[in-house]
Amino acid sequence: MPTEPPVITSPPADPPSFDPGFRDRFADLLQWRRDVRHFRSDPLPPGLLPELIDMAALAPSVGNSQPWRFVLVQSPDKRALVIQNFEAANARALSAYAGDRARLYASLKLAGLREAPVHLAVFCDAGTTQGHGLGRQSMPEMLEYSVVMAVHGFWLAARAANLGCGWVSILDPEQVRSDLDLPSPWRLVAYLCVGYEQEQSSVPELERLGWEIRRPSETTIIRR
Repeated sequence: MPTEPPVITSPPADPPSFDPGFRDRFADLLQWRRDVRHFRSDPLPPGLLPELIDMAALAPSVGNSQPWRFVLVQSPDKRALVIQNFEAANARALSAYAGDRARLYASLKLAGLREAPVHLAVFCDAGTTQGHGLGRQSMPEMLEYSVVMAVHGFWLAARAANLGCGWVSILDPEQVRSDLDLPSPWRLVAYLCVGYEQEQSSVPELERLGWEIRRPSETTIIRR
C-alpha cells in the first residue's frame, strides 16, 4: 500500500505589513528594472549570486514542481560557444528586416555577453517528477511559466542589489543545451547576463533608441 506523504505543519507567523512607503519603493524597483546590455566587468561580491538564486527559488511553481535549473556558465570555451550562437542567430534575425528598420536593428547592442561577469542559463526540467503532474495535465506549459516566474524574481532581486540583468533571447536554445552538455529533457527558458551597469535609466533602451515605445497599460486591458 502506498503511504501518504507526511503533512508538515509549522507554527503560524505574523505576516509582514507592506505600508504605502514600501509599495512606493516597490513601484520604483519595477520602474528601474531594465534589460541591461552595457555592463562593467567588476565581479560580484562573494555569496551574492547564490543569495539571489535562493530568492528566485521562492517563486510559485505549478504543483510545487520547482522545475527551474540554474546553470552558471563560467568556462571561457562554453561562453565562446554561446557568443558564437548569438552572433549566428543575430545575423539571421537581421536578415528578416529591410531598409531603415534593418539599419536600426544593426546599430543596436542586443547582448552583454562579452562584458558581463556572470552568465546564468536558466532551464526548465520538463522531465521532473516533482509535483506529481499536479496542475499541468491540461497545460504542460505551466512548467515553463513557473521558470519564468523564477527568472522575474531573480531579476527584481538583482536590481534590488544594484545589479543589472539582461535576458538574451537571440539564441538557438537547443544548441545552448547541447553546448552546455545538459540533459535532453531540459529546455532553455532564459540566458541571463548579470553584473553592474555602466549607466542606469528608468526608460528602456529600445524606447530611447526609437525601436518601440511602451503602450499605456489601459490599452492592454480587455473587458468582456
